[in-house]
Formats: sequence, structure tokens, C-alpha cells
Amino acid sequence: MKPANNHIAEDAKGASTPTRRRVVVAMSGGVDSSVVAALMKSAGHDVIGITLQLYDHGEASAKPGSCCAGQDIHDARRVAEQLEIPHYVLDYESRFAERVIEEFADSYVSGETPIPCVTCNSDIKFGDLLATASELGADVLATGHYIRREDGPHGAELRRAVDADRDQSYFLFSTTRAQLDRLWFPLGVMPKSSVRQIAADLSLPVASKPDSQDICFVPTGRYTDVIERLKPGALQPGDIVHIDGQRLGQHTGIINYTIGQRRGLGIPAPEPYYVIKLDAERNEVVVGPRACLLTEAVILRGVNWLGDEPLADAASQGLEIHARVRSTQAPSPATLVANRDGSVHVLLGDGIEGVAAGQACVFYSSGDDDARVLGGGFIARTLGKSAAPTTTKSQPVTNFSSGNNGNIAGRASAGGMG
Repeated sequence: MKPANNHIAEDAKGASTPTRRRVVVAMSGGVDSSVVAALMKSAGHDVIGITLQLYDHGEASAKPGSCCAGQDIHDARRVAEQLEIPHYVLDYESRFAERVIEEFADSYVSGETPIPCVTCNSDIKFGDLLATASELGADVLATGHYIRREDGPHGAELRRAVDADRDQSYFLFSTTRAQLDRLWFPLGVMPKSSVRQIAADLSLPVASKPDSQDICFVPTGRYTDVIERLKPGALQPGDIVHIDGQRLGQHTGIINYTIGQRRGLGIPAPEPYYVIKLDAERNEVVVGPRACLLTEAVILRGVNWLGDEPLADAASQGLEIHARVRSTQAPSPATLVANRDGSVHVLLGDGIEGVAAGQACVFYSSGDDDARVLGGGFIARTLGKSAAPTTTKSQPVTNFSSGNNGNIAGRASAGGMG
């Protein structure tokens, strides 16, 4: 296959590499991963397309724009046939259910705001699929994610995508150095409009296919439907209480509430109440004034560090970074602290309204569009103004008390699969 325009193979990282490589392309059936496969083939690489069957496609197959559905497998196969590359469908359904869907459900019923796309990328795609690529003798795995991988003086680096509106670095913070050594992200240097144009120039059958929007195993967009099926009894009613302990009413199950939620509480009050906390242990929905949503620090778990020097050395006295606690938020000034006891926390500058446990806090070298991704972690606990630690260059703080904060944006985040 020859590209329709000469610029096609020059626009992507890896596409202009003179050495012929065996490249496995993760083909989701969407336009992004299809263009990646075309770019790799145009550059003369030995390309193998692999599509993952991750879950029961019955309901999702009928909904346009849902990721990894049955139609997507068919579309990926059609693209592979046009490009004249081998294509395989791998059944990863059981491992996806155990490590992504079950973890999502457990996190949700505990009152957290899970991000299943992070686990899918790090464990399934960059873990299991990368291992399968090795078994096939592949040198690299290429995906349709919008993020840049560059070779720095100390090894591979991750940077934000050129197209800031498509940047997926928030969902890829857990990518390890070992994985980066064998990953290509050709679309990180391209705007989405160029990707669409390439697909049209090559007459790919998915050129005008809509982008996926929902979490792939929640085709209706109703998270509670999935939780009710996986966790019977999750809709147990309980009390709605004020942050001062006063009982105000009754809820229909904490999975029906979002931290930061204002409407639909059914509580008459002289001023608006917001959901501040979802207490799974007590089965309580805690509400209060909007001021209680402000988070000034977060304590992290599962931290992945991609900086040049060890985290304990880089942030023991506080490292000035930019942090992102929601995928829709621009990185903002923050201080990263690695404590003597191995714990990690981030001070969020002037504070951010509505941060939730379970979401990610991603570290960037700056607030620029081309900033380097330094890593990140999952938020284990949020701290309000009265509980937030302080730090100086000479005296980092390691002891914290609990605060009440939440997520004004929602209970789950989808990152797109390329």
C-alpha cells in the first residue's frame, strides 16, 4: 500500500525510522489506531494488527461511538484486509473482567471515582498485549493514543500530545519505563484533523467513524447499571447527614450520588448543599456548603515515577511541578513531596474544588502544552484547608489528618482507547 500523500509517513514518530521493524499495532477498530497501522505499513515495517475482545459485546454492539464493541472488531478486520496485514483477535475477556471491571466496581461502591482506562492501558494493553507482541517477535507495540514518546538523555520520556484537545497523558501516567522502551505513539505529534485527513486520503473504511466517548463496558453511560449487576445490594438506602453530624434525610444508595452533586438531594435548606463525601463504611452521604469542596492536598497510592532521578531524591524537600487531578483540567502549580516513610503527597497550590479519591493526580514538568509527564498516582485521600500539610525546603511534613472533599466532575472517567 502506498500513502496518498507524501507527508503521511513523515508526520509520525516511528514512521520515518529507516530500519524495518516488526510492529504490532493495537487496532481498536477506530480511526486513530487504523491510521497508525497505515502509517506503519507505509513506512515499510512488518505490521501485525491485533484487536482485543474485552467483554460481552451484545448491548454495546448496537450503540455507535462505544469503544471495543463487536462492530469495532469487524471494522479492524476490514482495515487490516485493505492494508494487507495479518490481523488477530485475542480473547482477553476474563482478565479484563477480573482486573478492570471488578476493580472498577469495588472502587465505585467504596465511594471512589475510578478511572478504568488507566488500568486497562497499563495492565492489559501495555502489560499483557506487549507480552503477546514479544511472543510474536515484534520489536515494538504501536497504539493510537495521543501522547508523545521521546528519547531523552536518561532514556524514554513521555510528553503531552501536540493536539492539547486530544492529549491522553492523564490516562497514561502509569506507563512504566520498561514499557516505554517498546512503545510507539505515532499520533502524538499530529492534530486530530490530520489523522482524519490521512484516513480519508487512504479511503479507510473507518475514516468518518465517530470517536468512542463512553467507558467501553458501560455502553449506556449509566454506571449504576453495571454496579447493580456486579454488586447486588449496592443500592442499600442510608442516611444523608450534614458535615456537622446532623441527619437531614435518606438516600437510595451511595452509588446514585456524585461528590460535588447539588441537585436531586431532596433536602430543603436556606443555602445549597453539595455532596462532600460518600462514606461507604457508614453508608452515609455527607453534605455541606460548597466551601467544603476545596481540596488543598492529596495523599497518593500506586505512584509511578518517570523522572530522571529517584523520586525520594527529587522530591524529599518538595519538588515544584504542575499537577492535573481531572482529565478535563489544565495542569496547575503544585508541590510534590516524597516523605521519609515512603508516602507521597501533593500540595495543590491555592486548592482545587472537587477532588475525589480514586482519581489520578498526574505530575508534569510545567504547565506548557508540550510538558513532560513525570508520573502520577491514584488519590487515596483528599485534605481540606484545616487538614492539609505544609512543607518547606527543610522540613517536609509526614503526618496528616483526614479531610472531607469530593469530585465535582463525576464518579468515573473515560480515556479513550485510540
